[in-house]
Order: sequence, then C-alpha cells, then structure tokens
Amino acid sequence: MEEYSDDVAESTSGGWKAALMKERRANRLGAVEATLRRFSPSERVLLYMLSAILGLSTLILLAGLNTAASVVVPAHGGTLIEGEIGPARFINPLLTISQPDQDLTALIYSGLMRALPDGTLVPDLAKSYTVSADGRTYTFKLRPEVSFHDSSSVTAADVLFTIQEAQDPALNSPRRADWVGVVASSPDPSTVVFTLPHAYAPFIQNTTLGILPKALWEHTSAEEFPFSPLNTRPVGSGPYKIGKVATDQSGAAVRYDLSPFKDFALGSPYLSRISFVFFDNSDKLVGALGAGEIDAVAGITPADLLALDRSDIALASVPLPRVFGVFFNQSRNALLADASVREALDTAIDKQAIITQNLNGFGASLAGPIPPEILEKTEPATPQLFKRAPGGSAASSTVGTSAVDGVNNARAGQARAILQRAGWTFDSAAPPAGGWKKDKRTLSFTLATANQPELVATARSLESAWKAAGITVSVQIYPLSELNTSVIRPRNYDALLFGEVVGPELDLYAFWHSSQRNDPGLNLAMYANTRTDALLAEARATTDTGARDKLYAQFADILVKDRPAIFLYAPNFLYVLPSTLQGVELGALTTPADRFADVHQWYAETERVWELFAPLEASSRSI
Repeated sequence: MEEYSDDVAESTSGGWKAALMKERRANRLGAVEATLRRFSPSERVLLYMLSAILGLSTLILLAGLNTAASVVVPAHGGTLIEGEIGPARFINPLLTISQPDQDLTALIYSGLMRALPDGTLVPDLAKSYTVSADGRTYTFKLRPEVSFHDSSSVTAADVLFTIQEAQDPALNSPRRADWVGVVASSPDPSTVVFTLPHAYAPFIQNTTLGILPKALWEHTSAEEFPFSPLNTRPVGSGPYKIGKVATDQSGAAVRYDLSPFKDFALGSPYLSRISFVFFDNSDKLVGALGAGEIDAVAGITPADLLALDRSDIALASVPLPRVFGVFFNQSRNALLADASVREALDTAIDKQAIITQNLNGFGASLAGPIPPEILEKTEPATPQLFKRAPGGSAASSTVGTSAVDGVNNARAGQARAILQRAGWTFDSAAPPAGGWKKDKRTLSFTLATANQPELVATARSLESAWKAAGITVSVQIYPLSELNTSVIRPRNYDALLFGEVVGPELDLYAFWHSSQRNDPGLNLAMYANTRTDALLAEARATTDTGARDKLYAQFADILVKDRPAIFLYAPNFLYVLPSTLQGVELGALTTPADRFADVHQWYAETERVWELFAPLEASSRSI
C-alpha cells in the first residue's frame, strides 16, 4: 500500500487545480475568438476604437482622481549661486564685518531664537522661553536634540561661552553693546537664564546671536580669536554647513559651497547646495550675473539693475528699516538754530523726485524718523519676475544729476516765502556777497556726506534745490572711514547727509535721546528734549508691542514739529535671484543677511504627493 506525505498530496492537488484553471482560460479565449470571427472587418475596427477610447478615458479619470487627491510640495534638490563683492574673512557671529561675513554667518550659525520674515521671533536652538513679570529675567529651555555640524550637542555651556566672549572687552566684538550688563547663568545643561539690569523690551532680538561651539573655541585667547582658522572654516548649528572651499594661489577662499544640515533644529533645508562666489568689484559681479555665471546678487544698485538683461531672473524689492536724512548741528552753525531756516530747507526739497531720479524709484519718502513699514506692519514681499523697461539701461538713469534742477520753482518759491516771513531779506548779488541776510548774517552752511553713489547724487540734488531758493550750501564729500572718524564722531559738521539703521525692534533711544548726543552715541542732530527723552525711555522698557508703538508715534509727532533733521527716504533692498527659486519671503531687513531668515524653506524642485501624506502647510494648496 503506497503512502503519501502531506506535501505530496498537496502538490498533486495543486497540479490538478492548475490544469483545470488553464483549461477554463483556454475555453474562454476560444469563445472570444469565435465571437470575433463572426464580426465583419469594419465591426472589428469599431470595437478596437471603442476599446481604446475606454482605456484612455479610464487613464484620464485615474489621473484626475490622483490630481484631486494630491498636492504639490517642495522637494529636496536644486542649487543657488550667490555673488559677493570682497572675500569672507570672519564667518563668526562675534566678528562679522562685511556683507560676505554676515551672509555666510547667517547660514552657518543659529541662535536661541530666529527672526521670521514677518518680524516675529520663533525658538530655534531653544525649545521655549519665559520672561519674568518685571521684564528683567529671560529663561530659555534648549531643545534636547540640537547639535553642531560636527555632531556634538549644543548645551547651555556653549551659550554661556558665546555670551562671555561677546562681553569680553579685549575681543571688542561688534555685538558687545547688546550684552553689556547682562548676567548669564545656567542651572542645568539645558537651561540658560539672562538677567538684565533693567527691563529692555528689544532684548529678545539679541538672542538671535549665533552660538559658537565651546569645545572648539575655549582655548583661543581674545588676541588669537581673529586669526583662528575657524573663522574661515566655521562649525555652527545653522541650516547649512561648509562643504567645499575653493582657494586661490594665496590660499584665500574664492568660493564656498554649502550643503544642507539635515539636523537643523527647524527642519532639513530643501536646496542641496548654496554657493558663494567672491569678486573684486561690482563691475565683475554684475558681469558674472549678466553672463549667467551666478544666480543671485543681494543689494544690487538700481543703476546695475537697469543694465541687467536677463529674462530668467526675479526681483525682490523691500523697504529697508533705514532712515536717510539731513541732520543739523545747530550748536556748530547758529543759523540752523532758526526754525524758519530749517522749515525753508525742508520745503525746498522734492523728496519723491530724489527717489525717482537717484534711486530709480526704489524707495519710500519719509516725513519722520520711523520707516513706514515698521509701524504699518507690511506683509513680507515675494520675488516677482523682473522685466527691464523698454530702453532701460544704466545710461537712462540720472544717478549723479540733479533731481530738482529746473523743475522745483514752486517749492523754491515756497521756501523763499518762509524766509521772508521770518525777517530774512534776499540780496541778488552773486555769492558770497549775495544771498539771504538777517542781522548782518548771510545764510550759508556746509553739507557733509560719504563718497557713495546714491549719497553723492542726493547731496547734489539737495544742493540744486536749495540754490534754487537762493540758499548757499557747500557740499563736502568724504571717504566713509574719514567721515566717521573726522566728521561724525567729533560732530564736526553743519549738516550731515547720512543714514540710520533703525532695525525691526524700533529702538530709537540711541538716535534721539539727549544722552546720546556725543560719541559714541548716534544722536547726529544733537537733539535734546525732556519730553521725548521720557517717551524713549518708557518705550524701550515697554514689552507690550501696541503700547510701545503708540509711544513711538507720540515721539515722532514731537520730533517732526521740532524739525532737528530733514527726513528724506528709506531705500529699498534689491535682491536678484533665479525665477525658479520658490518659497522666498523678504520682510523688514536690518541687514542683507536677514534675507536668509527662512532659507530652510526655499526650494527649486517640487513633487506631487497624496494630500494625506503631505505636510500640513502644503495640504491647503489647491492644484
């Protein structure tokens, strides 16, 4: 008697079943073939056509369903090549000087907090923070998972070390003023406490300072700090890290290639590479941009922008929180202490003409000390496809020519009337004998400014406008370094054409409080008013944003009436970048480097995924 194992039985049973199924399929195919043989040739063609239409319709329906149920989301990939003038020497948050330094530092380092394009601050290395009721104590909790680019953990010790170095007078860091008087402590490795000598609402902005890894820097003395190789081969915790560095024969870096840091606290960046290429001057930079050798230039001038002829670029234009104006030193030239003189000087100027002619329209006129976008809280701007105006070129710009010559007769007449009402009389004799006279004094003064194209052009425009009103002015142009050391610091000027970097936190104390009239204070108009002093002191101690804005509005009203300066314009920041780059939003920038606030969300590639699996911010987008 033969015996079969279970395996043999199952194998035999499976064989019979397979054979039976094969026979059934053959019978069905035979029936179909028999039916087709009964069709005429034309009926077969019609059947094939209908079958093809059915198949195509099915595919279209499936594609439509996939589209309806999916969204386009950013994908990893793509590159960006930025051009810079001059080398990067100090890629270090405590030592940054130039724009290349600041740009690379913004990408490589991160702080406890991070500023977003809309001006709000969000925790970066920090997980959370609290502020004491008296506004003097800030307590930060660090994220447990954050690390530097070398994979070492970021701890409170790194934060304390960075602040201590910033406070060290021997290092002379540009950020030292932000931390003077602040006591930093750490009860445990994940907690940092800052204690301020008095309440200071804008302090939270200072915590965006990039954090250095203590382990790499702790044995570097203040004297050695500027010479450390870590300044050009930095290690931080920001969204991008150093990849490749190309150098010239002298060993100086001519190009940096940055790669994304996948463990960045706010998420892995999308762009697979951001490169920086350094040029000797603006002509070479703009030439490389025009030739397509680089993709982007930050802070391009209006004249260079008009000369650009590329159809594949976009332009982001946003107001800078900077106030350019003429600041009067009434103590040096007593004639400028006459309120009617300052009013006449202000009335004679066509501010919009200056912006149009000297900035090619990229700016906003000012009536006071506060840039318009700060109190108005304008939305961040997105880049728009750049199209050069027909015939537009650098030659069509009138930079360096008068913005008011021959077109401001009405304003000149109004200025003359103001002086006449104040008792000034006009002598039509040629200068220096002629001009406006009062009490045996002739109205004349000097205007000092820096040797920078827009400032020189603006100074010439002002000179022309005032001369049209019969007011004698002599323009004095200095190299920027000489202007700072020989003119601004000793307050050696009658009137100064210059700019102030206000910043998004709107702390105007340093610019207008009477205690800041002398160097190193920035009260360039030597302004003193007890009422405005009180408002400024109260505003910087007020943590409520709405209340603080009201205090600054009251301050601005008083200042405008006193007219210690003529407020001209806030220039726009111009950023040329590839039209294919998406996710870029630019808000109120203190420096050009602030454009990288949300760089981890920039992208050049996309992919389609089902909405169920898409990130929350992408799922709301309609396709």
